[in-house]
Amino acid sequence: MRLRALGVAALATLAFAATACGESPPSAPAAPSASAASSAPAAGGGTLVIWADPSRVTPLKPFADQFGAENGVTVEVKEISKDNQQTFLTASQQGSGPDIMIGAHDWIGNLVQNGAIDPVTLTEEQKAAFSAKAIQAVTFNGQIYGAPYAVENIALIRNTELAPEAPATIEELIETGKKLKADGKVDEVLCLPVGQKGDAFHVYPIFASGGGALFGATATGDPDPKQVLLGSPGSVKAFGKLKELGEKGEGALRTSLTNENYIVTFAGGKCAYLVSGPWAMSEIKKAGVAYDITAVPGFEGGEPATPFVGVQSFFVASKGKSKALAQEFVANYVTNKDVAKALYEADPRPPALTAALQEVQATDPDAVKFMEAGRDGMPMPAIPEMAAIWEPFGIAENAVVKGGDAAKAAGAAQQAIDGALKN
Repeated sequence: MRLRALGVAALATLAFAATACGESPPSAPAAPSASAASSAPAAGGGTLVIWADPSRVTPLKPFADQFGAENGVTVEVKEISKDNQQTFLTASQQGSGPDIMIGAHDWIGNLVQNGAIDPVTLTEEQKAAFSAKAIQAVTFNGQIYGAPYAVENIALIRNTELAPEAPATIEELIETGKKLKADGKVDEVLCLPVGQKGDAFHVYPIFASGGGALFGATATGDPDPKQVLLGSPGSVKAFGKLKELGEKGEGALRTSLTNENYIVTFAGGKCAYLVSGPWAMSEIKKAGVAYDITAVPGFEGGEPATPFVGVQSFFVASKGKSKALAQEFVANYVTNKDVAKALYEADPRPPALTAALQEVQATDPDAVKFMEAGRDGMPMPAIPEMAAIWEPFGIAENAVVKGGDAAKAAGAAQQAIDGALKN
């Protein structure tokens, strides 16, 4: 059994059941006053420090303030905006880290290996409130290490004025894209980021459909780091498929498309097809592009084009100074509808809670479409060895997109990964 495209949390299964967190979840708090921000100590004393990326700091603060008021503690929400995982690890090792860290579930293996996070204590009722996929994503070595709150995966976003019908196969997509380009209606066949370092996350569904795989699987179905398959015959074939789509082939994959320009290129009407995730939608809506969202298609007669699934999670820091408070906040407070909706509104990735998702669906059908597009995906491997995959894969992708030999590129990637895992 080989692990195929995930892709950071299948989304049909990722419609999480409404949480029934042991205690009654808090209602949405009123906006805090200027003096209430995460700094007003209450009678009980103590401090809870939360680190979050910029898009989550503002929506979290009212809930952090309410938690602080209810529990008699000070809650500080601090913004971390660069190299968040490494920044957290370094601070943890120095004893200057937070009590709670927010991040992607595929950090878990590395964080556990470095003694940076504790298991999250969830009741059986709480665990049952999440889908099997969600629990699988945040489970490592048989223990749950995060409370999931949002899911994400990539899909095919289509300009419906340029391409009214969803392509059934990659071949159909390429044919339509090339015709639009030949007619002068677009500049690019497909907007998918490659850049100078490659982009394994975005290209993986196509790679998987071409027969590629990252790891073998253990007896329990988990990714097996002892079986790296990037140099396998199936992966060589898949890299060959990427070469055919590349700059000396169909011209659909191009190194000039990067994470900085691929979304704006689509939003500007310069290509009909975009492979991206929920994070692209604000730019697209702002531009007024007529669009639809469907699954990334696979090759005709190929394997499924399954995407990576990422789960955004709250982690309890092992070296935090307020671990009991952190457990309470993560397990019994943030896992409620109001927090999930506030985080969604700040950064529209489908909520992990069914109750929140159902309310979001009423006003945002895109959330449902992204979930459907990721139905057959798998959680991103959270094993520490995954960190050794990204760069060699990206280098191999870049090489074949530019016309390089697929077997040579795959072999070099395998060798680099094997070497990294031995050190």
